[in-house]
Amino acid sequence: MGINSESDTEANLQIGPTDQGMVRIFVESQGTEIPMDFSPEEADEIAQEISAAAQRARGKTS
Repeated sequence: MGINSESDTEANLQIGPTDQGMVRIFVESQGTEIPMDFSPEEADEIAQEISAAAQRARGKTS
């Protein structure tokens, strides 16, 4: 499965700070839980990548 492959799979997504000063992206789907912890700096980079992808999806350049 790639970035352009459609899927009917549903997932829950939670994003928030941990008590250890990290940013956690938590994905749960069909009984599988995937916690991913990032430093605040890494989280900022991820946020920038998401924003850039959203702009490209709208047909804009970054």
